[in-house]
Amino acid sequence: MDRIDAMKVFVTAVEEGSLAGAARRLKRSPTAISRALSLLEQHVGVELLHRTTRSLKLSDAGQRYVEACRRVLIDLEEADIVAGGERSAPRGVLTISAPPILGEEVLRPILDDFLQEHANVAVRFLMLDRFVNLIDEGVDVALRIGNLTDSTHISIRIGGDVRRVVVASPQYLASNAAISEPSDLSKHQIIAFSNFGLESWSFTPVSGSSIPRTVHFSPRYVVNSVRAATASAAAGMGVTRLYSYHVAEFVRDGRLQVVLDSDEPDALPVHLLTPQGRTAVPKVRAFIDFAVPRLRSELARIATQARPAP
Repeated sequence: MDRIDAMKVFVTAVEEGSLAGAARRLKRSPTAISRALSLLEQHVGVELLHRTTRSLKLSDAGQRYVEACRRVLIDLEEADIVAGGERSAPRGVLTISAPPILGEEVLRPILDDFLQEHANVAVRFLMLDRFVNLIDEGVDVALRIGNLTDSTHISIRIGGDVRRVVVASPQYLASNAAISEPSDLSKHQIIAFSNFGLESWSFTPVSGSSIPRTVHFSPRYVVNSVRAATASAAAGMGVTRLYSYHVAEFVRDGRLQVVLDSDEPDALPVHLLTPQGRTAVPKVRAFIDFAVPRLRSELARIATQARPAP
């Protein structure tokens, strides 16, 4: 048994979620994929995957082993690159993660253009609304919003103007009580997006205080979708709070209006993250060089659109 190849099959099967998906990606038969996994399980002496006809589920041992396999495969790829030196051209599968809306509307068009220029690179694009462990999940590059706490990765600052914004439609604001300070929200219908607080929102402290102002509410409408919150607010159903890039197009077109802008916390930075050593990989280096200036330009454009009218 070729253990390295079997590890690659195992990791691919986990990423694809099925033997058939792994077979398609690796251009092998499902029987060959199944055989490689069985031999690997025999070698390690434990069941790695619980198989059904439609899906795969990692065992506890499999969860630990797939993380180790990813690290081994990354180390081997980097060793090949070191041996190949500068003659190595961008190639292979590039795994990228990003928050869903930012990934879909901002990063996805950039990825399309990148793939047009690099015929030997394939992309696995994960749009996930959760924290991603780059090493354990085999991610080459992550687009992340917020202040960084992990110094083990290489980070590249993309921008710093992603803000939380409170918005409502002009029609709603015209027919309801004025919103001039956070406490005024208690008089309004709240559309609560689950990621931004279901019972309260916090704003900057008043002058001379260090304690954030917190507004408590009982939302009339709770959603776990950015698009749903945005559409309902634009339809006049109430007030919602999202990131500035979520609502930039709606603010630009006049369908939503920003309120309480001066009471919002400081803007959050946006970074590209990649594990230490991955910038030596041609596909990663090529993507970073290609994406960084385009991301900076696009985020600057969106920030301008999402600002309230003077």
